Amino acid sequence: MTILTRNATLLIIDMQAGINHPRLGRRNNPEAELRMHELLAAWRLRGRPVVHVRHASRGPDSVFWPGQPGCEFQPAFTPLANEAVFTKQVPDAFCQSGLEHWLLVRGITKLVIVGVITNNSVGSTARSAGNLGFATVVVSDACYTFDQQDLQGRRWTAEEVHTLSLSNLAMDYACIIDSAIVLAAN
Repeated sequence: MTILTRNATLLIIDMQAGINHPRLGRRNNPEAELRMHELLAAWRLRGRPVVHVRHASRGPDSVFWPGQPGCEFQPAFTPLANEAVFTKQVPDAFCQSGLEHWLLVRGITKLVIVGVITNNSVGSTARSAGNLGFATVVVSDACYTFDQQDLQGRRWTAEEVHTLSLSNLAMDYACIIDSAIVLAAN
C-alpha cells in the first residue's frame, strides 16, 4: 500500500481540551501529541488536506460537553481556515457528519488517522473508513487511550487496550504503522 498520495488526508480525531481531564485516568503514548503535531506540520507544509473532528457530547457530564472549555480544540491542534472541521456526537466520525460526502466530492480515497481514543473514536472511525472503501492508515504512536476496566472488573492497562485495539483494526480495516514511516513517505 502506498502510504501517501497527493490528496491523502490527515484525519485528526477529538484533540480537544477535555481529553486531558484527570478523571479519564492514566494513558499510554505520552508523546502522541508530539507525533500528531509532526504529522500535522508535514501535511500543512505539503498542502495536503487536513480534517479536524470534534466531539460534541450529548451528555452534560462529558468532558466534551458543548459550550464548555473541554469541547474546544487544544491550541496545538487549532484548525487553520483552509482545514475542514466536522462535528460528531458519537464515536464514529462518519455518522451523520457529512465527512464521507466531503471526502468523495474531493476524490479522496486515502485517510491517515490520528487522535483519541484508540479503542473508541479512532477505532470506530477507522472501521467505518475501511468498510466504506477508503484506504486507511492508523498511526500507532499518534493515538492513545486510557486504562480500562472490563465487565468482569479486570483492569487493563492503556498499553494493553491500545495494542489490542490496533490489532483488531489491522485484521480488516486499516494498515497500522508508526509516524516515522509516514513522515519518511512524505
